[in-house]
Amino acid sequence: MSITPQEASAQARKICNAAPIVPVLVVEDVAHAKPLAEALVAGGLPALEVTLRTPAALDVVRAMADVTGGMVGAGTLLTPDDVKAAKDAGATFGVSPGATDALLAACEVEELPLLPGAASASEAMALLERGYNMLKFFPAEAAGGAKFLSSLASPLPQISFCPTGGVNPQNATDYLSLANVVCAGGSWVAPSKLVKEGAWDQIEVLAREASQLPR
Repeated sequence: MSITPQEASAQARKICNAAPIVPVLVVEDVAHAKPLAEALVAGGLPALEVTLRTPAALDVVRAMADVTGGMVGAGTLLTPDDVKAAKDAGATFGVSPGATDALLAACEVEELPLLPGAASASEAMALLERGYNMLKFFPAEAAGGAKFLSSLASPLPQISFCPTGGVNPQNATDYLSLANVVCAGGSWVAPSKLVKEGAWDQIEVLAREASQLPR
């Protein structure tokens, strides 16, 4: 069994449609995983990206996978081993900063819908050629921001994006107003200081504000 790129993108698009912002999470302590996910979901952000940048990341994915109403994905997928580990931990989607043939093939075999990263027209075209039309635009601000992404809409109308990297409350609406943007990834809804303090009520407020951003 495997998933086609077209099926993967359809599922990724459905996840991206759930809310205007996908929280990008770097979690150091697995004890924070469940209450953090519950706060974000309660605030209206059900799709969560846990980056595989800490030793606890896979355990965090496992813990968050049990939270009712949440859709937990694994970010910073770089290798086929990352893909298998993420799927085994309970991730329901994957996110990558870029894309390689090996990574794409692994996600298809593991039936893990992927939001593959692209930062140029050529990268986006290569992914479209393979069958992916729901992409991550990364690093969004460094790669040209909303103005650059807007310029891709006319020549590549088939492709939609989730910009991530430098997206914040001040510029999020610049991205979300674009015709080729479905949602955006942002880390500001779960700042490390509030996570470490266990300030779940404050995180829920930030999530609720983000969930109401117009798009």
